[in-house]
Amino acid sequence: MEANNFIEEIINQELEEGKVTGVHTRFPPEPNGYLHIGHAKSLCLNFGTAEKYGGVCNLFFDDTNPSKEKTEYVDAIKADIEWLGFKWYEIHYASDFFDVIFEKAVKLIEDGKAFVCDLSAEEISETRGTLTEPGKESPYRNRSIEENLQLFYAMKDGRFADGEKVLRAKIDMASPNINLRDPVIYRVLRATHHRTGDKWCIYPMYDFAHPICDSMQGVTHSLCTLEFEDHRPLYNWVVENTGVEHKPRQIEFARLNITNTVMSKRYLKKLVEDKAVTGWDDPRMPTLTGLRNRGVPAEALKNFCEAIGIAKANSEIEVSYLEHFIRDYLNVHAERAMAVFEPIKVVITNFPETSEKEDFEINPNDETSGTRKITFSKEIYIDSEDFSLDPPPKYFRLKKDGYVRLKNAYIIKCDDVVLNEDGSVKELRCSYIPESKSGNDTSGIKVKGVIHWVSAEDCVDCEIRKYDYLLKDAEYAGQDFSERMNYDSVHVFKGKAEPYLKQVGEGKSFQLMRKGYYKTFDIDGKLVLSEIVSLKDGFKPTKN
Repeated sequence: MEANNFIEEIINQELEEGKVTGVHTRFPPEPNGYLHIGHAKSLCLNFGTAEKYGGVCNLFFDDTNPSKEKTEYVDAIKADIEWLGFKWYEIHYASDFFDVIFEKAVKLIEDGKAFVCDLSAEEISETRGTLTEPGKESPYRNRSIEENLQLFYAMKDGRFADGEKVLRAKIDMASPNINLRDPVIYRVLRATHHRTGDKWCIYPMYDFAHPICDSMQGVTHSLCTLEFEDHRPLYNWVVENTGVEHKPRQIEFARLNITNTVMSKRYLKKLVEDKAVTGWDDPRMPTLTGLRNRGVPAEALKNFCEAIGIAKANSEIEVSYLEHFIRDYLNVHAERAMAVFEPIKVVITNFPETSEKEDFEINPNDETSGTRKITFSKEIYIDSEDFSLDPPPKYFRLKKDGYVRLKNAYIIKCDDVVLNEDGSVKELRCSYIPESKSGNDTSGIKVKGVIHWVSAEDCVDCEIRKYDYLLKDAEYAGQDFSERMNYDSVHVFKGKAEPYLKQVGEGKSFQLMRKGYYKTFDIDGKLVLSEIVSLKDGFKPTKN
């Protein structure tokens, strides 16, 4: 089978050599928060690889740290995976295997490969050594097997305080890989688990539980991000020394980093807790629930993940590349509509009192979409940005004594401007050219500007929300997320929209003519148009 990345090259070779007979992967989130866009890459890789080879992919919850985990997060993760269109083979939790993991720890003690240590976390860190200096052995390293077993069971029975004792693997304090310097594999932690309640007061560390759980599930390829590359020797040590029958293989790939985007579950959680955003599903959030709420199509996200590919080295993707795929998908699938921001009333003085119905193309990229009727009347609204009292050179929108075409309607000329007492524009008084109707223009008048509009007769009030990035561009290398927060990332406008936008209800995506792609919301009976992505494509593909 043709390989599209280095992981598939490895799988192809293993299949050819008979090292594996099929592919079984797993997607292993910790239920301590909501998934973000970085997880989408791992989702697509794990589920997609299994699907390509006719294998299966489990959903596996790493719930070994009960102090931070909730059923709420489990449910949210399931919903995100289903939204992306993936189907798991089986659901497993690390807590399903707590009894087995405990037995494997006992086996290590019995084999003289693990010991109970009384050093504190700080003391263990101080004796760990450096990249150039070996660590120092714990004074408790040579306890007898009998004493270690007695102490470990006492840990399990709750006879020690949190942090008072830990179980450490006995490997090599002089190893060049610090992860092999007698790592902690169990700790005392009194916290109610979201599934097992208070059954346990000791919990395995991720590096110990991970390979055992992979083996118990029958995983063939444990696909992890690059930060686990240095942990792979410990993964293999656990597999080789705990007596598991099935031996999975860990392979690392580069994680996804995107400019102007928070890619840390810990910091995303802080944004929610500090109320810097409205919640995990805030449209500005890069969580999958936030992207879904914003109106980002699942297919666009999957297309993006496929296009960036799988690499061995970390890199940063421009956010404009992601936006390109969102825009590309919506351009084909979203209906067109009109809405004006900060509207200015236009009175067409020579237009009849009776209104007309004009054909409006629903989607020029979908021949089957057809048209719908929109009202054109004596009074309309245009966008405030489409008129200027003091226009710059080459200004092709509306100005005093200037002409402009109204989309799908007529050419109008601005004859007079009515101002408020503060000098702002109250309304425009214009005349239309009857012979200039779109599709049948015999006026001979040439105009360069085309603007959108809505009829005052049946338009609806709306609130329009535009978004900036949560993160500003970094001013210097290593700048912390907290120093880059954009606290002015929501901009709210008053608007007028064609009535169709309210009639369709919540959750429909539109291209607002000349403005961008927006999603409809009904908030307390009011139409809210929430920005998905702008029309401007900032991505510049490189030429081969």
